[in-house]
Amino acid sequence: MSDIHEKIKRHAIGAIRYTMVHYLSAELKLYVVNEYPKSGGTWFGQMLAQALDVPFPRNTFPVLRSSIMHGHYIDPKGMKNVVVVWRDGRDVMVSLYHHCLFKNERANADLVAATRKDLNFKDYLNVTDNLSSFIEYAFTRQRYPRFSWADFVTTWHGREGVTYVRYEDLRQRTASELQRVVFQLNGRILPQEKAQAIADEFSFARQSGRQPGQEKVGSFMRKGVVGDWRNVFNAEARKVFNDVAGKALIVAGYEKDSNWVFEE
Repeated sequence: MSDIHEKIKRHAIGAIRYTMVHYLSAELKLYVVNEYPKSGGTWFGQMLAQALDVPFPRNTFPVLRSSIMHGHYIDPKGMKNVVVVWRDGRDVMVSLYHHCLFKNERANADLVAATRKDLNFKDYLNVTDNLSSFIEYAFTRQRYPRFSWADFVTTWHGREGVTYVRYEDLRQRTASELQRVVFQLNGRILPQEKAQAIADEFSFARQSGRQPGQEKVGSFMRKGVVGDWRNVFNAEARKVFNDVAGKALIVAGYEKDSNWVFEE
């Protein structure tokens, strides 16, 4: 019975958050950090909460005042104060593969069980051989979320009034990107010292206890690097991703053409 109650509670929280994001974001001055899963939105939401001095209620009932609302939203209806966090879709696929197929500390056991039932790979650790099939699954029939990375890019690219930030830029210059986003959101200047202190507090090394690149498969914060897709994308994975999301990759500014498919 407790599992049923927990699922009911999660659905209720989700419904309340959806209503607030789409209908009350302007009135309550909610800052909506929106991402396709595994794009760094949780990390950025934590830093933005500190920078704006507002709460970040995660996986619980939201507060009825100015706060950070983080989620994976495809419908922009009524949403204000939106920050979209982009990430290279190829890196997203690698991170999403691990999140959907390996249990971590973020209570993803049900998702893992369902995804493993759908895909039934012989060796889940063999990412390279499995990835092309997973990419096809992620763009056609996956359970989480109910839309693809390409759908997200197409819907959110170039929307008026939306603030954009890239995961890759955050990794390279965390403090200055945080300052830029704060200024674009409300015209406030975030002091360099505070921005750097926040960046240090929420660094991958500080939060995970590992240096970026030191992988821990069963962790929500698995590796914390940019460009990991190059280590596991074989020729088939490149072709499949280009077929389903090549145009979105160009629209999002990660490639100029499809030549990357044939690079060694």
